[in-house]
Amino acid sequence: MLFTAPTAVRAMMAEGDVVVNRHNLGSLRLLGVAGEPISPDAWLWYHDVVGKKRCPVADTWWQTETAGIVLGPIPGVQSLKPGSATMPLPGVEMAILDQRGRVEQGAAEGALCIARSWPGQARTIWGDHARFCQTYFSMAPGLYFTGDGAKRDEDGYYWITGRMDDVINIAGHRLGTAEVEDALGADHRIVECAAVGVEHPVKGQALVVFAIPRKDVTAGLDEAGISRLVVQLIGRYAAPEAVYLVPDLPRTRSGKIVRRLLRKIASGDTNELGDLSALSDQSIVPMLRERVWGQMAFGQSEAVQARA
Repeated sequence: MLFTAPTAVRAMMAEGDVVVNRHNLGSLRLLGVAGEPISPDAWLWYHDVVGKKRCPVADTWWQTETAGIVLGPIPGVQSLKPGSATMPLPGVEMAILDQRGRVEQGAAEGALCIARSWPGQARTIWGDHARFCQTYFSMAPGLYFTGDGAKRDEDGYYWITGRMDDVINIAGHRLGTAEVEDALGADHRIVECAAVGVEHPVKGQALVVFAIPRKDVTAGLDEAGISRLVVQLIGRYAAPEAVYLVPDLPRTRSGKIVRRLLRKIASGDTNELGDLSALSDQSIVPMLRERVWGQMAFGQSEAVQARA
């Protein structure tokens, strides 16, 4: 079995199929991912190239606070949809809430909550029970708010859209950064990207994109092209203020992108970056800072949009 993070899958994709195909993977029978949403493009590559189209991909969603997997398929039993965490495991009940805190039925998109708990779920935070209650149980009576957004399709399959606090408001348009990242993930020239929101004097907030190009496919990929792709797939209002092509992104040792650092760097606020000890490679931070400071977000935006 191979259970890993979508970040590792995208890193393998960046090296091309030839690296995977050098090895005998005949003993593999199950693939799994966790830690962050996986794009349909990466899911399909993982399934087709690594799993040779015969190994189920168990895309799982859970939290430290849940002490175990909450959403995920029963391999070999349920049909799989690329990019979907499938359904709640037996005994678990999930709910999606709208912006007013009302439970949605059927196909819907909103705040992901847990409606039926179990003994393993966290019941407090050491030394601050009031904060625990406010964070997880204040959105709707009797429901645990996960902090993530999700979509549920007509078949009852769940799709994690990312953290609810990663939603930016561009001149009145609410845009989830995960929506931008999924859209760009469909371009095979891009290994991985991270979208963040920064303050803007006119729009309120603006979009900034950091993208990692594939090592073997860079022809024709530039900042203006990425900006055009976002506009094409999402809408003109989502046109990035700045796009940066970078070799890597700041990550924890488990591979998660540290978006708070990207927000600070994209905003030019690099005086207090906080504790960097959890990063797998701290040298990424000065590299990104130099790259962004070379042409600050709003200064670059005019050039990007003019080229687009």
